[in-house]
Amino acid sequence: MSSVYEGRRVLVVGTGTAGAASARALLKAGAQVTVTDQKATDALAALRDLGAVVSVGAGSGSSVGDLGLLSGISDLVVSPGVPPYHPLAAAAVAGGIDVYSEPELAWRLRGPGAPPWLALTGTNGKTTTVTMLAAILRAAGHQTGAFGNIGVPLVEVPDGLDVLAVELSSFQLHWSSQLAPEAGAILNLADDHLEWHGDFAAYAGAKEAIWRSARAGTGTAVGNADDPRVFAALTRAGGKSPVAFTLGAPAPDRFGVTDGRLTTPDGQPIIEADRIKPAGTHNVANALAAAALAVAYGVAVEAIRDGLAGYVPEPHRNAYVTTVAGVDYVDDSKATNPHAALASLTAYPRIVWVAGGQLKGVDVDELVQTVASRLAGAVLLGVDREQIAAALARHAPELPVVQVARTDDGAMGEVVAAAARLAQPGDTVLLAPAAASKDMFHGYDHRGSAYAAAVRALATDVRDG
Repeated sequence: MSSVYEGRRVLVVGTGTAGAASARALLKAGAQVTVTDQKATDALAALRDLGAVVSVGAGSGSSVGDLGLLSGISDLVVSPGVPPYHPLAAAAVAGGIDVYSEPELAWRLRGPGAPPWLALTGTNGKTTTVTMLAAILRAAGHQTGAFGNIGVPLVEVPDGLDVLAVELSSFQLHWSSQLAPEAGAILNLADDHLEWHGDFAAYAGAKEAIWRSARAGTGTAVGNADDPRVFAALTRAGGKSPVAFTLGAPAPDRFGVTDGRLTTPDGQPIIEADRIKPAGTHNVANALAAAALAVAYGVAVEAIRDGLAGYVPEPHRNAYVTTVAGVDYVDDSKATNPHAALASLTAYPRIVWVAGGQLKGVDVDELVQTVASRLAGAVLLGVDREQIAAALARHAPELPVVQVARTDDGAMGEVVAAAARLAQPGDTVLLAPAAASKDMFHGYDHRGSAYAAAVRALATDVRDG
């Protein structure tokens, strides 16, 4: 591993997955590491055993003692969720200390011959696209995997891989300055995480860091021509000629769809659009983005076709659960903002909508206005359900709406029962919350699993009479 950190004094904030992995990597690289967390954890104890100095009950930056942790520190490695206004991070930036998160650390630790990164970001579709990309690369015979914001930290990527498919969040990109993937794509841009970034311009600016190598003239920028915000950014990305993708016709500089088939810029057919999984035009766009990144790396069309044909979707992404009494139940718990919810809400003609959770400062009015005509009813849960209810009252005043106030383990059962009462044969009951989940659940996957379990329980009850 690179010795660039030999003897450097580094402070790591937090002992979650990214923080603990960063501390281990830094210790291995010879750094003098201090790790701080709000409470004693097993990870903190393990890092002490590895040689880190640990500090318990500090790191919020709210006290003089916390800020004293910065004394003599050259680098501050923060959890990607630590916002720029966090007192410790802000004090470090003001004091000239280099502040970054785990993906940036992984980039700095890369040695000679390190595998290239094919990276992507966007408001929605990141995990679907990065796993599609990994499937394509495997079909081409590469040793690879999907890393970053999806699972195994980038500082712990195993040896023996020749290319990485990398998912990066706006948080991770904000806390980066050198990270420059050989090819980078922005899938889409919509209002999200505004409470963290402060405004949309800052959020979009963080996403555009995925094109750092393209701006330097050494890499490839890929962007969505159908998203006005992304396309405007792509046209000013500079550097090498950018590559776009569209659900319209292909062109010399863009992937597209012709006669129902995904197609390369030079007209080569890739695969039929109706074979893309999960279903939905937004996932066709995701597949085009994955194809564009793969071609930037030199992958042949045949391997792209094989990878997409064999792709197995990740859970909780527009996933069919079952049919009960003629009503389809679909789990799109990963739709954690209005932009993501819109994609699945427009995929079905008549819907009982299950929505709510943490809206993260984002307005849902436009979403509700757009989909109101498709709704047969709505069941709302979570801390910000009243905001969705108010939007429904404005744009669909006659729509039956049920609010579920409870937050215990039985809440989702009540939600599904209420949705079943509102639905008619031929309808789709769709969990597309348009909101984050941690007001009631451990994460979107926990929420989706609770929904699927409640639907299966309903199916058993109906079957047993």
